[in-house]
Amino acid sequence: MSAMNSSQTGKAEGDISDTFASLSGRKAQPLPDRFRELKLRLVNGHEDAIIASWKRLLATLRHENDLIARIGPAIIPQVRFSHLHQDLAALKYEIKKRGVAVVRGVIPEDEARAYKFEIEEYARQNPQTRGFPPNNPQVFELYWSTSQIRARSHSSLLTTQTALMTNLWHVSDSSVPVSLHTPLCYADRLRIRQPGDAQFALGPHQDGGSVERWEEDGYGKGGVYDSVFRGEWEKGYDPFDAAGRVGAVTDLYGGLGACSMFRMFQGWLAMSRAAPGEGTLLVNPLVKESVVYALLRPFFRARKALEEVGGDEGIFLDEGNWEFTAGENMDSSLQGAIPGCAQEFPEGMHPHLELERTMVHVPEVRPGDYVVWHCDTIHAVDKKHGGKGDSSVLYIPVCPTTKASAEYVVRQRAAFLQGTPGPDFPGGEGESRHIGRATEEYVRRYCHPLGVQQIGLGKLVTAEDDTTGGKVGVQQANHVLGF
Repeated sequence: MSAMNSSQTGKAEGDISDTFASLSGRKAQPLPDRFRELKLRLVNGHEDAIIASWKRLLATLRHENDLIARIGPAIIPQVRFSHLHQDLAALKYEIKKRGVAVVRGVIPEDEARAYKFEIEEYARQNPQTRGFPPNNPQVFELYWSTSQIRARSHSSLLTTQTALMTNLWHVSDSSVPVSLHTPLCYADRLRIRQPGDAQFALGPHQDGGSVERWEEDGYGKGGVYDSVFRGEWEKGYDPFDAAGRVGAVTDLYGGLGACSMFRMFQGWLAMSRAAPGEGTLLVNPLVKESVVYALLRPFFRARKALEEVGGDEGIFLDEGNWEFTAGENMDSSLQGAIPGCAQEFPEGMHPHLELERTMVHVPEVRPGDYVVWHCDTIHAVDKKHGGKGDSSVLYIPVCPTTKASAEYVVRQRAAFLQGTPGPDFPGGEGESRHIGRATEEYVRRYCHPLGVQQIGLGKLVTAEDDTTGGKVGVQQANHVLGF
């Protein structure tokens, strides 16, 4: 399968299930031999260092997995919007370790609740709205409702996004053209999940591509994981260094819903109350070690299967039962990775992560709370919504300003003006005939000036304390946007 340019337009119609093999029913096929050759290149000359790093990783996972399983949802850091910078400073180490945070009270509760009611009315007035599952939508193919526009451009949300970027991320090379002070808009969907739903049962996965994480023309373009493939993951790999990710390509195959923009955090804004087990989010709160394991897993295999050791997980997971594959023993497999889909973690494929006990719920949320998770974080949703009320969120990620991201915003801006889905998402007419969708006039009249800028309808402002590269990034973005 050859890579294609992800900037192509006119994607087929579809829904969120098309992003995930587990939801769409797409079967995994053996990857072409070029992936075996790629794997050989990645580890060539570093074999001994990788084996040693794998052993250190397994020891770390044993300790951390026990801690996560014991603490549960309370392990997720919680920040108050009313004390935003103070709490981010106090919890910085823990948020970076976990890769997840809940920011309480970003938008007033009544206002956040109103978003949902307005969206339900918008969908009622436009029965042609698509969603998944088609017969009883829980995730709607809506991007341009007035509620979504107002939420994305809310001054408190933009303040939160900027604080998350500047307090938690850094750029190891200050000349790299990326601004952490200037968030850009990435228009995503929304979820209104009803009690009892078991169809939107999305298992553990990472967004931002799958096979791209290993490919030289993917994340390799930025050298994001180079140190992992040298056996130096502890000191060499920093999940919160933006420098390499600016050049990384996260979508080589034009997948439906595959993100081609640089998202530092994925996130959603709660429009309803939701407690653990009530159709909400689960995460693996160990961002660095989990992604390192996922990257190294294709280079190791069990000497004896779980059944061969009598079902004893301790023996099965022991480092002595796992051998490095190299040379003639190398194959093309990348567990859970299918080109054009998200990276998934099917049961049993990544056993040392022990996801059956390390995927924990985020704490209970209320309308107006903002939940964010690092772009490498493994996450999932409840298999069944066991609550009594709907579990409703607006997906709103955190995206810094880069030239490539501005190029996406240009195409997204055109889609907004036409009422069609953003370039990354399934195509079709979208909301072009929807009654009551947001327009340019609406944005200019009702949105905060920074919100007007982030959607591409105004010139971005350079922050005085931005890096040299950050200021260049804003200048490049404004040029691309036509300002």
